[in-house]
Amino acid sequence: RSCSFTGFSTVQSRKLAKSLSRSSVRSRMSLKSPKAYSSLQKGAVIWDPKPLQVKKIFEALKKGLNEYLEAHQAELDYLSGRHKDTKRNSRLAFYYDLDKQIRSVERYIRKLEFHISKVEELYEAYCIQCRLRDGATNMKHAFSLSPSTKASRESLVELYKNFQGCTEDMCFIEGALEVHLGEFHLKMKGLVGFARLCPGDQYEVFVRLGRQKWRLKGKIETDDSQTWDEEEKIFIPNLHEQFEIKVTELRGLATILVGVVTCDSINFFTTKPQAIIVDITELGTIKLQLEVLW
Repeated sequence: RSCSFTGFSTVQSRKLAKSLSRSSVRSRMSLKSPKAYSSLQKGAVIWDPKPLQVKKIFEALKKGLNEYLEAHQAELDYLSGRHKDTKRNSRLAFYYDLDKQIRSVERYIRKLEFHISKVEELYEAYCIQCRLRDGATNMKHAFSLSPSTKASRESLVELYKNFQGCTEDMCFIEGALEVHLGEFHLKMKGLVGFARLCPGDQYEVFVRLGRQKWRLKGKIETDDSQTWDEEEKIFIPNLHEQFEIKVTELRGLATILVGVVTCDSINFFTTKPQAIIVDITELGTIKLQLEVLW
């Protein structure tokens, strides 16, 4: 749908441009922390925001946090029920120990509720900046179609500044949101390959998430068991990067590439450990088994 802004007054356009610039999230939110959001410090390269990816991560994160909240609320209800029974007919020491557990769970629930509210606040601010950025883009397009005048050129310059400001704010919020994503604990469970895996075979597995790397070597033993020089690694979730897994077979001084795959982390935001089986080869003759705990 196209619109004409030929009759749009200079005063109106300047007012709208100023209102967009006043909406800068960094002027309204006391979230700035150079230590926490190092990717947005002075001199850092501003990347292109990805609203659809951020939405997917936000929904998965919120769902996972609510799962944790429900689990701990159920635990609190159970402990509270035992607390009432214990108060009537049990030893005093056991009663106080139960009371201590209840208070600990209550504190954790409050932390989770605050965590969820902070994530929601960040995403709400992100959506506002996204809409303002889209509005600035649409207005830039509309002004570019109208006759060029001094007023329209000034408005275009102002709109470009607002577009850049919204882009920076969105990237700032993305950095702030990443701080709330928690950690992924990856455990190496081994390769699955049936006839493809023989005693004495040696493999190297390389896992990467953005700048985070994990390189480990393993060997197939005579009893078909596997030994790996490292079995666990912690990764910090990233909004924009996927897990990249590369497996190579070591044959003396030579290395043979078995396969390279990417794995989305969107399903890892859950309370229960996830068993992940990844097809390393196209036909699935060799698979990699990992366990992920968020």
